[in-house]
Amino acid sequence: MAETLAGRRVAFVVAPEGVEQVELTSPWKAVRDAGGRPELISFQPGEIQAFNHLDKADTFPVDKVVSDASVDDYDALVLPGGVANPDALRTNADAVHFVREFFVRKKPVAAICHAPWTLVEADVVRGRRLTSWPSLRTDLRNAGAEWVDEEVVVDDGLVTSRNPNDLPAFNDKMIEEIAEGAHAGQSRSA
Repeated sequence: MAETLAGRRVAFVVAPEGVEQVELTSPWKAVRDAGGRPELISFQPGEIQAFNHLDKADTFPVDKVVSDASVDDYDALVLPGGVANPDALRTNADAVHFVREFFVRKKPVAAICHAPWTLVEADVVRGRRLTSWPSLRTDLRNAGAEWVDEEVVVDDGLVTSRNPNDLPAFNDKMIEEIAEGAHAGQSRSA
């Protein structure tokens, strides 16, 4: 698995505050361990503040500001969760546009926990099968998704999981989908 993603760049989009640390660091390590190049993208330069549930955790340096980022530069997108993170992402027009473009261009996307809120705002879940933190079930169904309570769900390039306990399965499927490259069905809801 060490070179599965050799040469592939993966965008991790997070808000300046509120990302669940393990939902950022575990997939980041999985991408790195597979030979990929993860990059942290946020609204502003500097650092982002991660959390362990409601307690402040570590900070991480931002590689690029989302308004300056191009989907063409990345092979895939990862959206970590945390309650505040996707809530802030879905109110940032540049972030929503950036996320939507991954679907338009048929590139793999992985979202865990509360992260599918951003997918709702990007209007890319209609007709898709996915999972999330249980409290998003109604929002996702109202946006046209089929919500299921499963550890990990893969729907033609879109990988979703419910919570940090699902990270091993999430990471495995995320790496698999990124390695496969473009997915023709990814743009059906975009």
